[in-house]
Amino acid sequence: MKQISNATSWRRLGAHALVAVALLGGGANAAMAADDTSPIGVWKTIDDNTGKPKALVTISEKDGEYVGTITKGLGESDDPERVCSACTDARKGQKMLGMQIIRGVRKDGDTYGGGKILDPENGKEYNCKMTVVDGGKKLDVRGFIGISLIGRTQTWIREQ
Repeated sequence: MKQISNATSWRRLGAHALVAVALLGGGANAAMAADDTSPIGVWKTIDDNTGKPKALVTISEKDGEYVGTITKGLGESDDPERVCSACTDARKGQKMLGMQIIRGVRKDGDTYGGGKILDPENGKEYNCKMTVVDGGKKLDVRGFIGISLIGRTQTWIREQ
């Protein structure tokens, strides 16, 4: 009788394990779906003039602050040794590859703002507001001076 009892226990344990795996898998999918509303990830930037991919920017979060770092240049003539000669702060002379261009952004309802974004082409820093759109596939990044009405928005595309 004990063997039947042990076999039954093992079957129950196996069934419980399958249920747990199914629940955890579903939870992971839900977490991934919730992550679609977050700017965390790798984003492809688009050149305003050519409409072609320009760079990959990785956005990460630490202690509620979102930062964005250039992780790869996508232009045909990109030089990994290129530096920000136009920058006027501590980033002057720093390689653009690996440079943090978004700083101090924090979640504010459905948007992310309160921080700064650097245009390494001209060395200017702007106020930054980001909004995840299109089910998490795109990120509207707005750089502005003063009020948000005076600025421009770029749409970045999430890398898969």
